Amino acid sequence: MCARYHYTEKCTEILLRKLGLSVPEYQNGDVTPGMSPVVIGNYNGKLSATNMHWGMKGKNGSLIINARSESALQKPMFSSAIESRRVLIPTDKFYEWDSDRNKVTFSVNDSDIIFLAGIYNITDNKMSFAILTTAANSSMSPVHDRMPLMISDSDISDWIFDFGKANALLHKGMPALKAERQYEQLSLFDA
Repeated sequence: MCARYHYTEKCTEILLRKLGLSVPEYQNGDVTPGMSPVVIGNYNGKLSATNMHWGMKGKNGSLIINARSESALQKPMFSSAIESRRVLIPTDKFYEWDSDRNKVTFSVNDSDIIFLAGIYNITDNKMSFAILTTAANSSMSPVHDRMPLMISDSDISDWIFDFGKANALLHKGMPALKAERQYEQLSLFDA
């Protein structure tokens, strides 16, 4: 599951330098569901950046922030989005909490930016996205059994513009992650 990530001005600079994108303004810091961060997608046939609401509206009105990449094509809510409305969510790091509720920060070694795979729908006249997740690799599994699906720089166009290649990327292995614990939860009671 991915429920919080981080975005900085450095992400904006990298998007401009690497992809030549004009990036809308967005605040630096942690991004949580319900916010409208920067996403990259196919807008009028070209790669563009825009702000989009994080959280797709579920059948019962609930906020859907993640979708399993392995089964998204079989789910009516996600299947058409996988086929034609794929986005990338730029970040420099994301967070997960372990079973003891310790916050763990994840980044990719030797990379200033990570592209998380996402899909979007249009509901209530706004574009809303969910982050795709996959089974955790060995660098993530000590903390959580799921992790965000990440797309490498070289696969950006394939993910955004080519459904056949994007479908293959749904099953691609994930890179090794660097995990940092900033603090550990303390208990007032002995176990």
